[in-house]
Amino acid sequence: IGFYLQSTGQEASHIGAAYALDDGDWLFPAYRQPGILLLRKVAIDKIVSEWLGNSGDTSKGRQMPVHYSFREANFVSISSPIGTQLTQAAGAGMAARIRGDDTVFMTFCGDGGTSSNDFHTGLNFAGVYKAPVVFICENNGWAISVPQKGQTASETMAIKAQAYGMPGVRVDGNDILAVYSVTKAAVDRARKGDGPTLIETVTYRMASHSSSDDASRYRDAKEYEEWKKKDPIARFQLYLKGKKLWD
Repeated sequence: IGFYLQSTGQEASHIGAAYALDDGDWLFPAYRQPGILLLRKVAIDKIVSEWLGNSGDTSKGRQMPVHYSFREANFVSISSPIGTQLTQAAGAGMAARIRGDDTVFMTFCGDGGTSSNDFHTGLNFAGVYKAPVVFICENNGWAISVPQKGQTASETMAIKAQAYGMPGVRVDGNDILAVYSVTKAAVDRARKGDGPTLIETVTYRMASHSSSDDASRYRDAKEYEEWKKKDPIARFQLYLKGKKLWD
């Protein structure tokens, strides 16, 4: 595999969010939510074939590795230009509202994605037209090598929702149950016709930005070690053991 983007440390953020959707709802992902494909029962060999770019690659080399699209899972092609999926989701949501159906659309970006033109455009259109879209900003602390403080002067990412006339919710992105809870409320709200929501999941990018990046060149090792203790999978396992649900 010549190129890959890991989701290590962010599993609870995207799995908890996507679990709140119905099977007929649509996803406009960024490139760090591969668990959604497993949740939607996409065959693992199809996923790996896309990484390798072999004859089983459904996009037949028309996309970069880790830029999946799976029509059977309502999983729209990942796009490398940062933030473009946000306007695409807003447009799809506007179309659904015009048709009068109750489909909900979920889209993801990182904290760096909030600096893109498409973040403003997507949220503005969705807010004006009450599009049934749930915007998930996975705030993992880093936009490649740029820390959050270099991205925005806002106190949080969620507070940006106020400018677009929609609710903004900030949640512990390493707590899968908390993520599911706030996302389910946003999905239900969108399905009822009450419009979009912006959710900020506070998490951490444990890996480098991609296999072409070396995070040790710009990231504090102590910060990494502190977040390593907050691993969402280990955390949920402890919770299940405490509830006697893990044998």
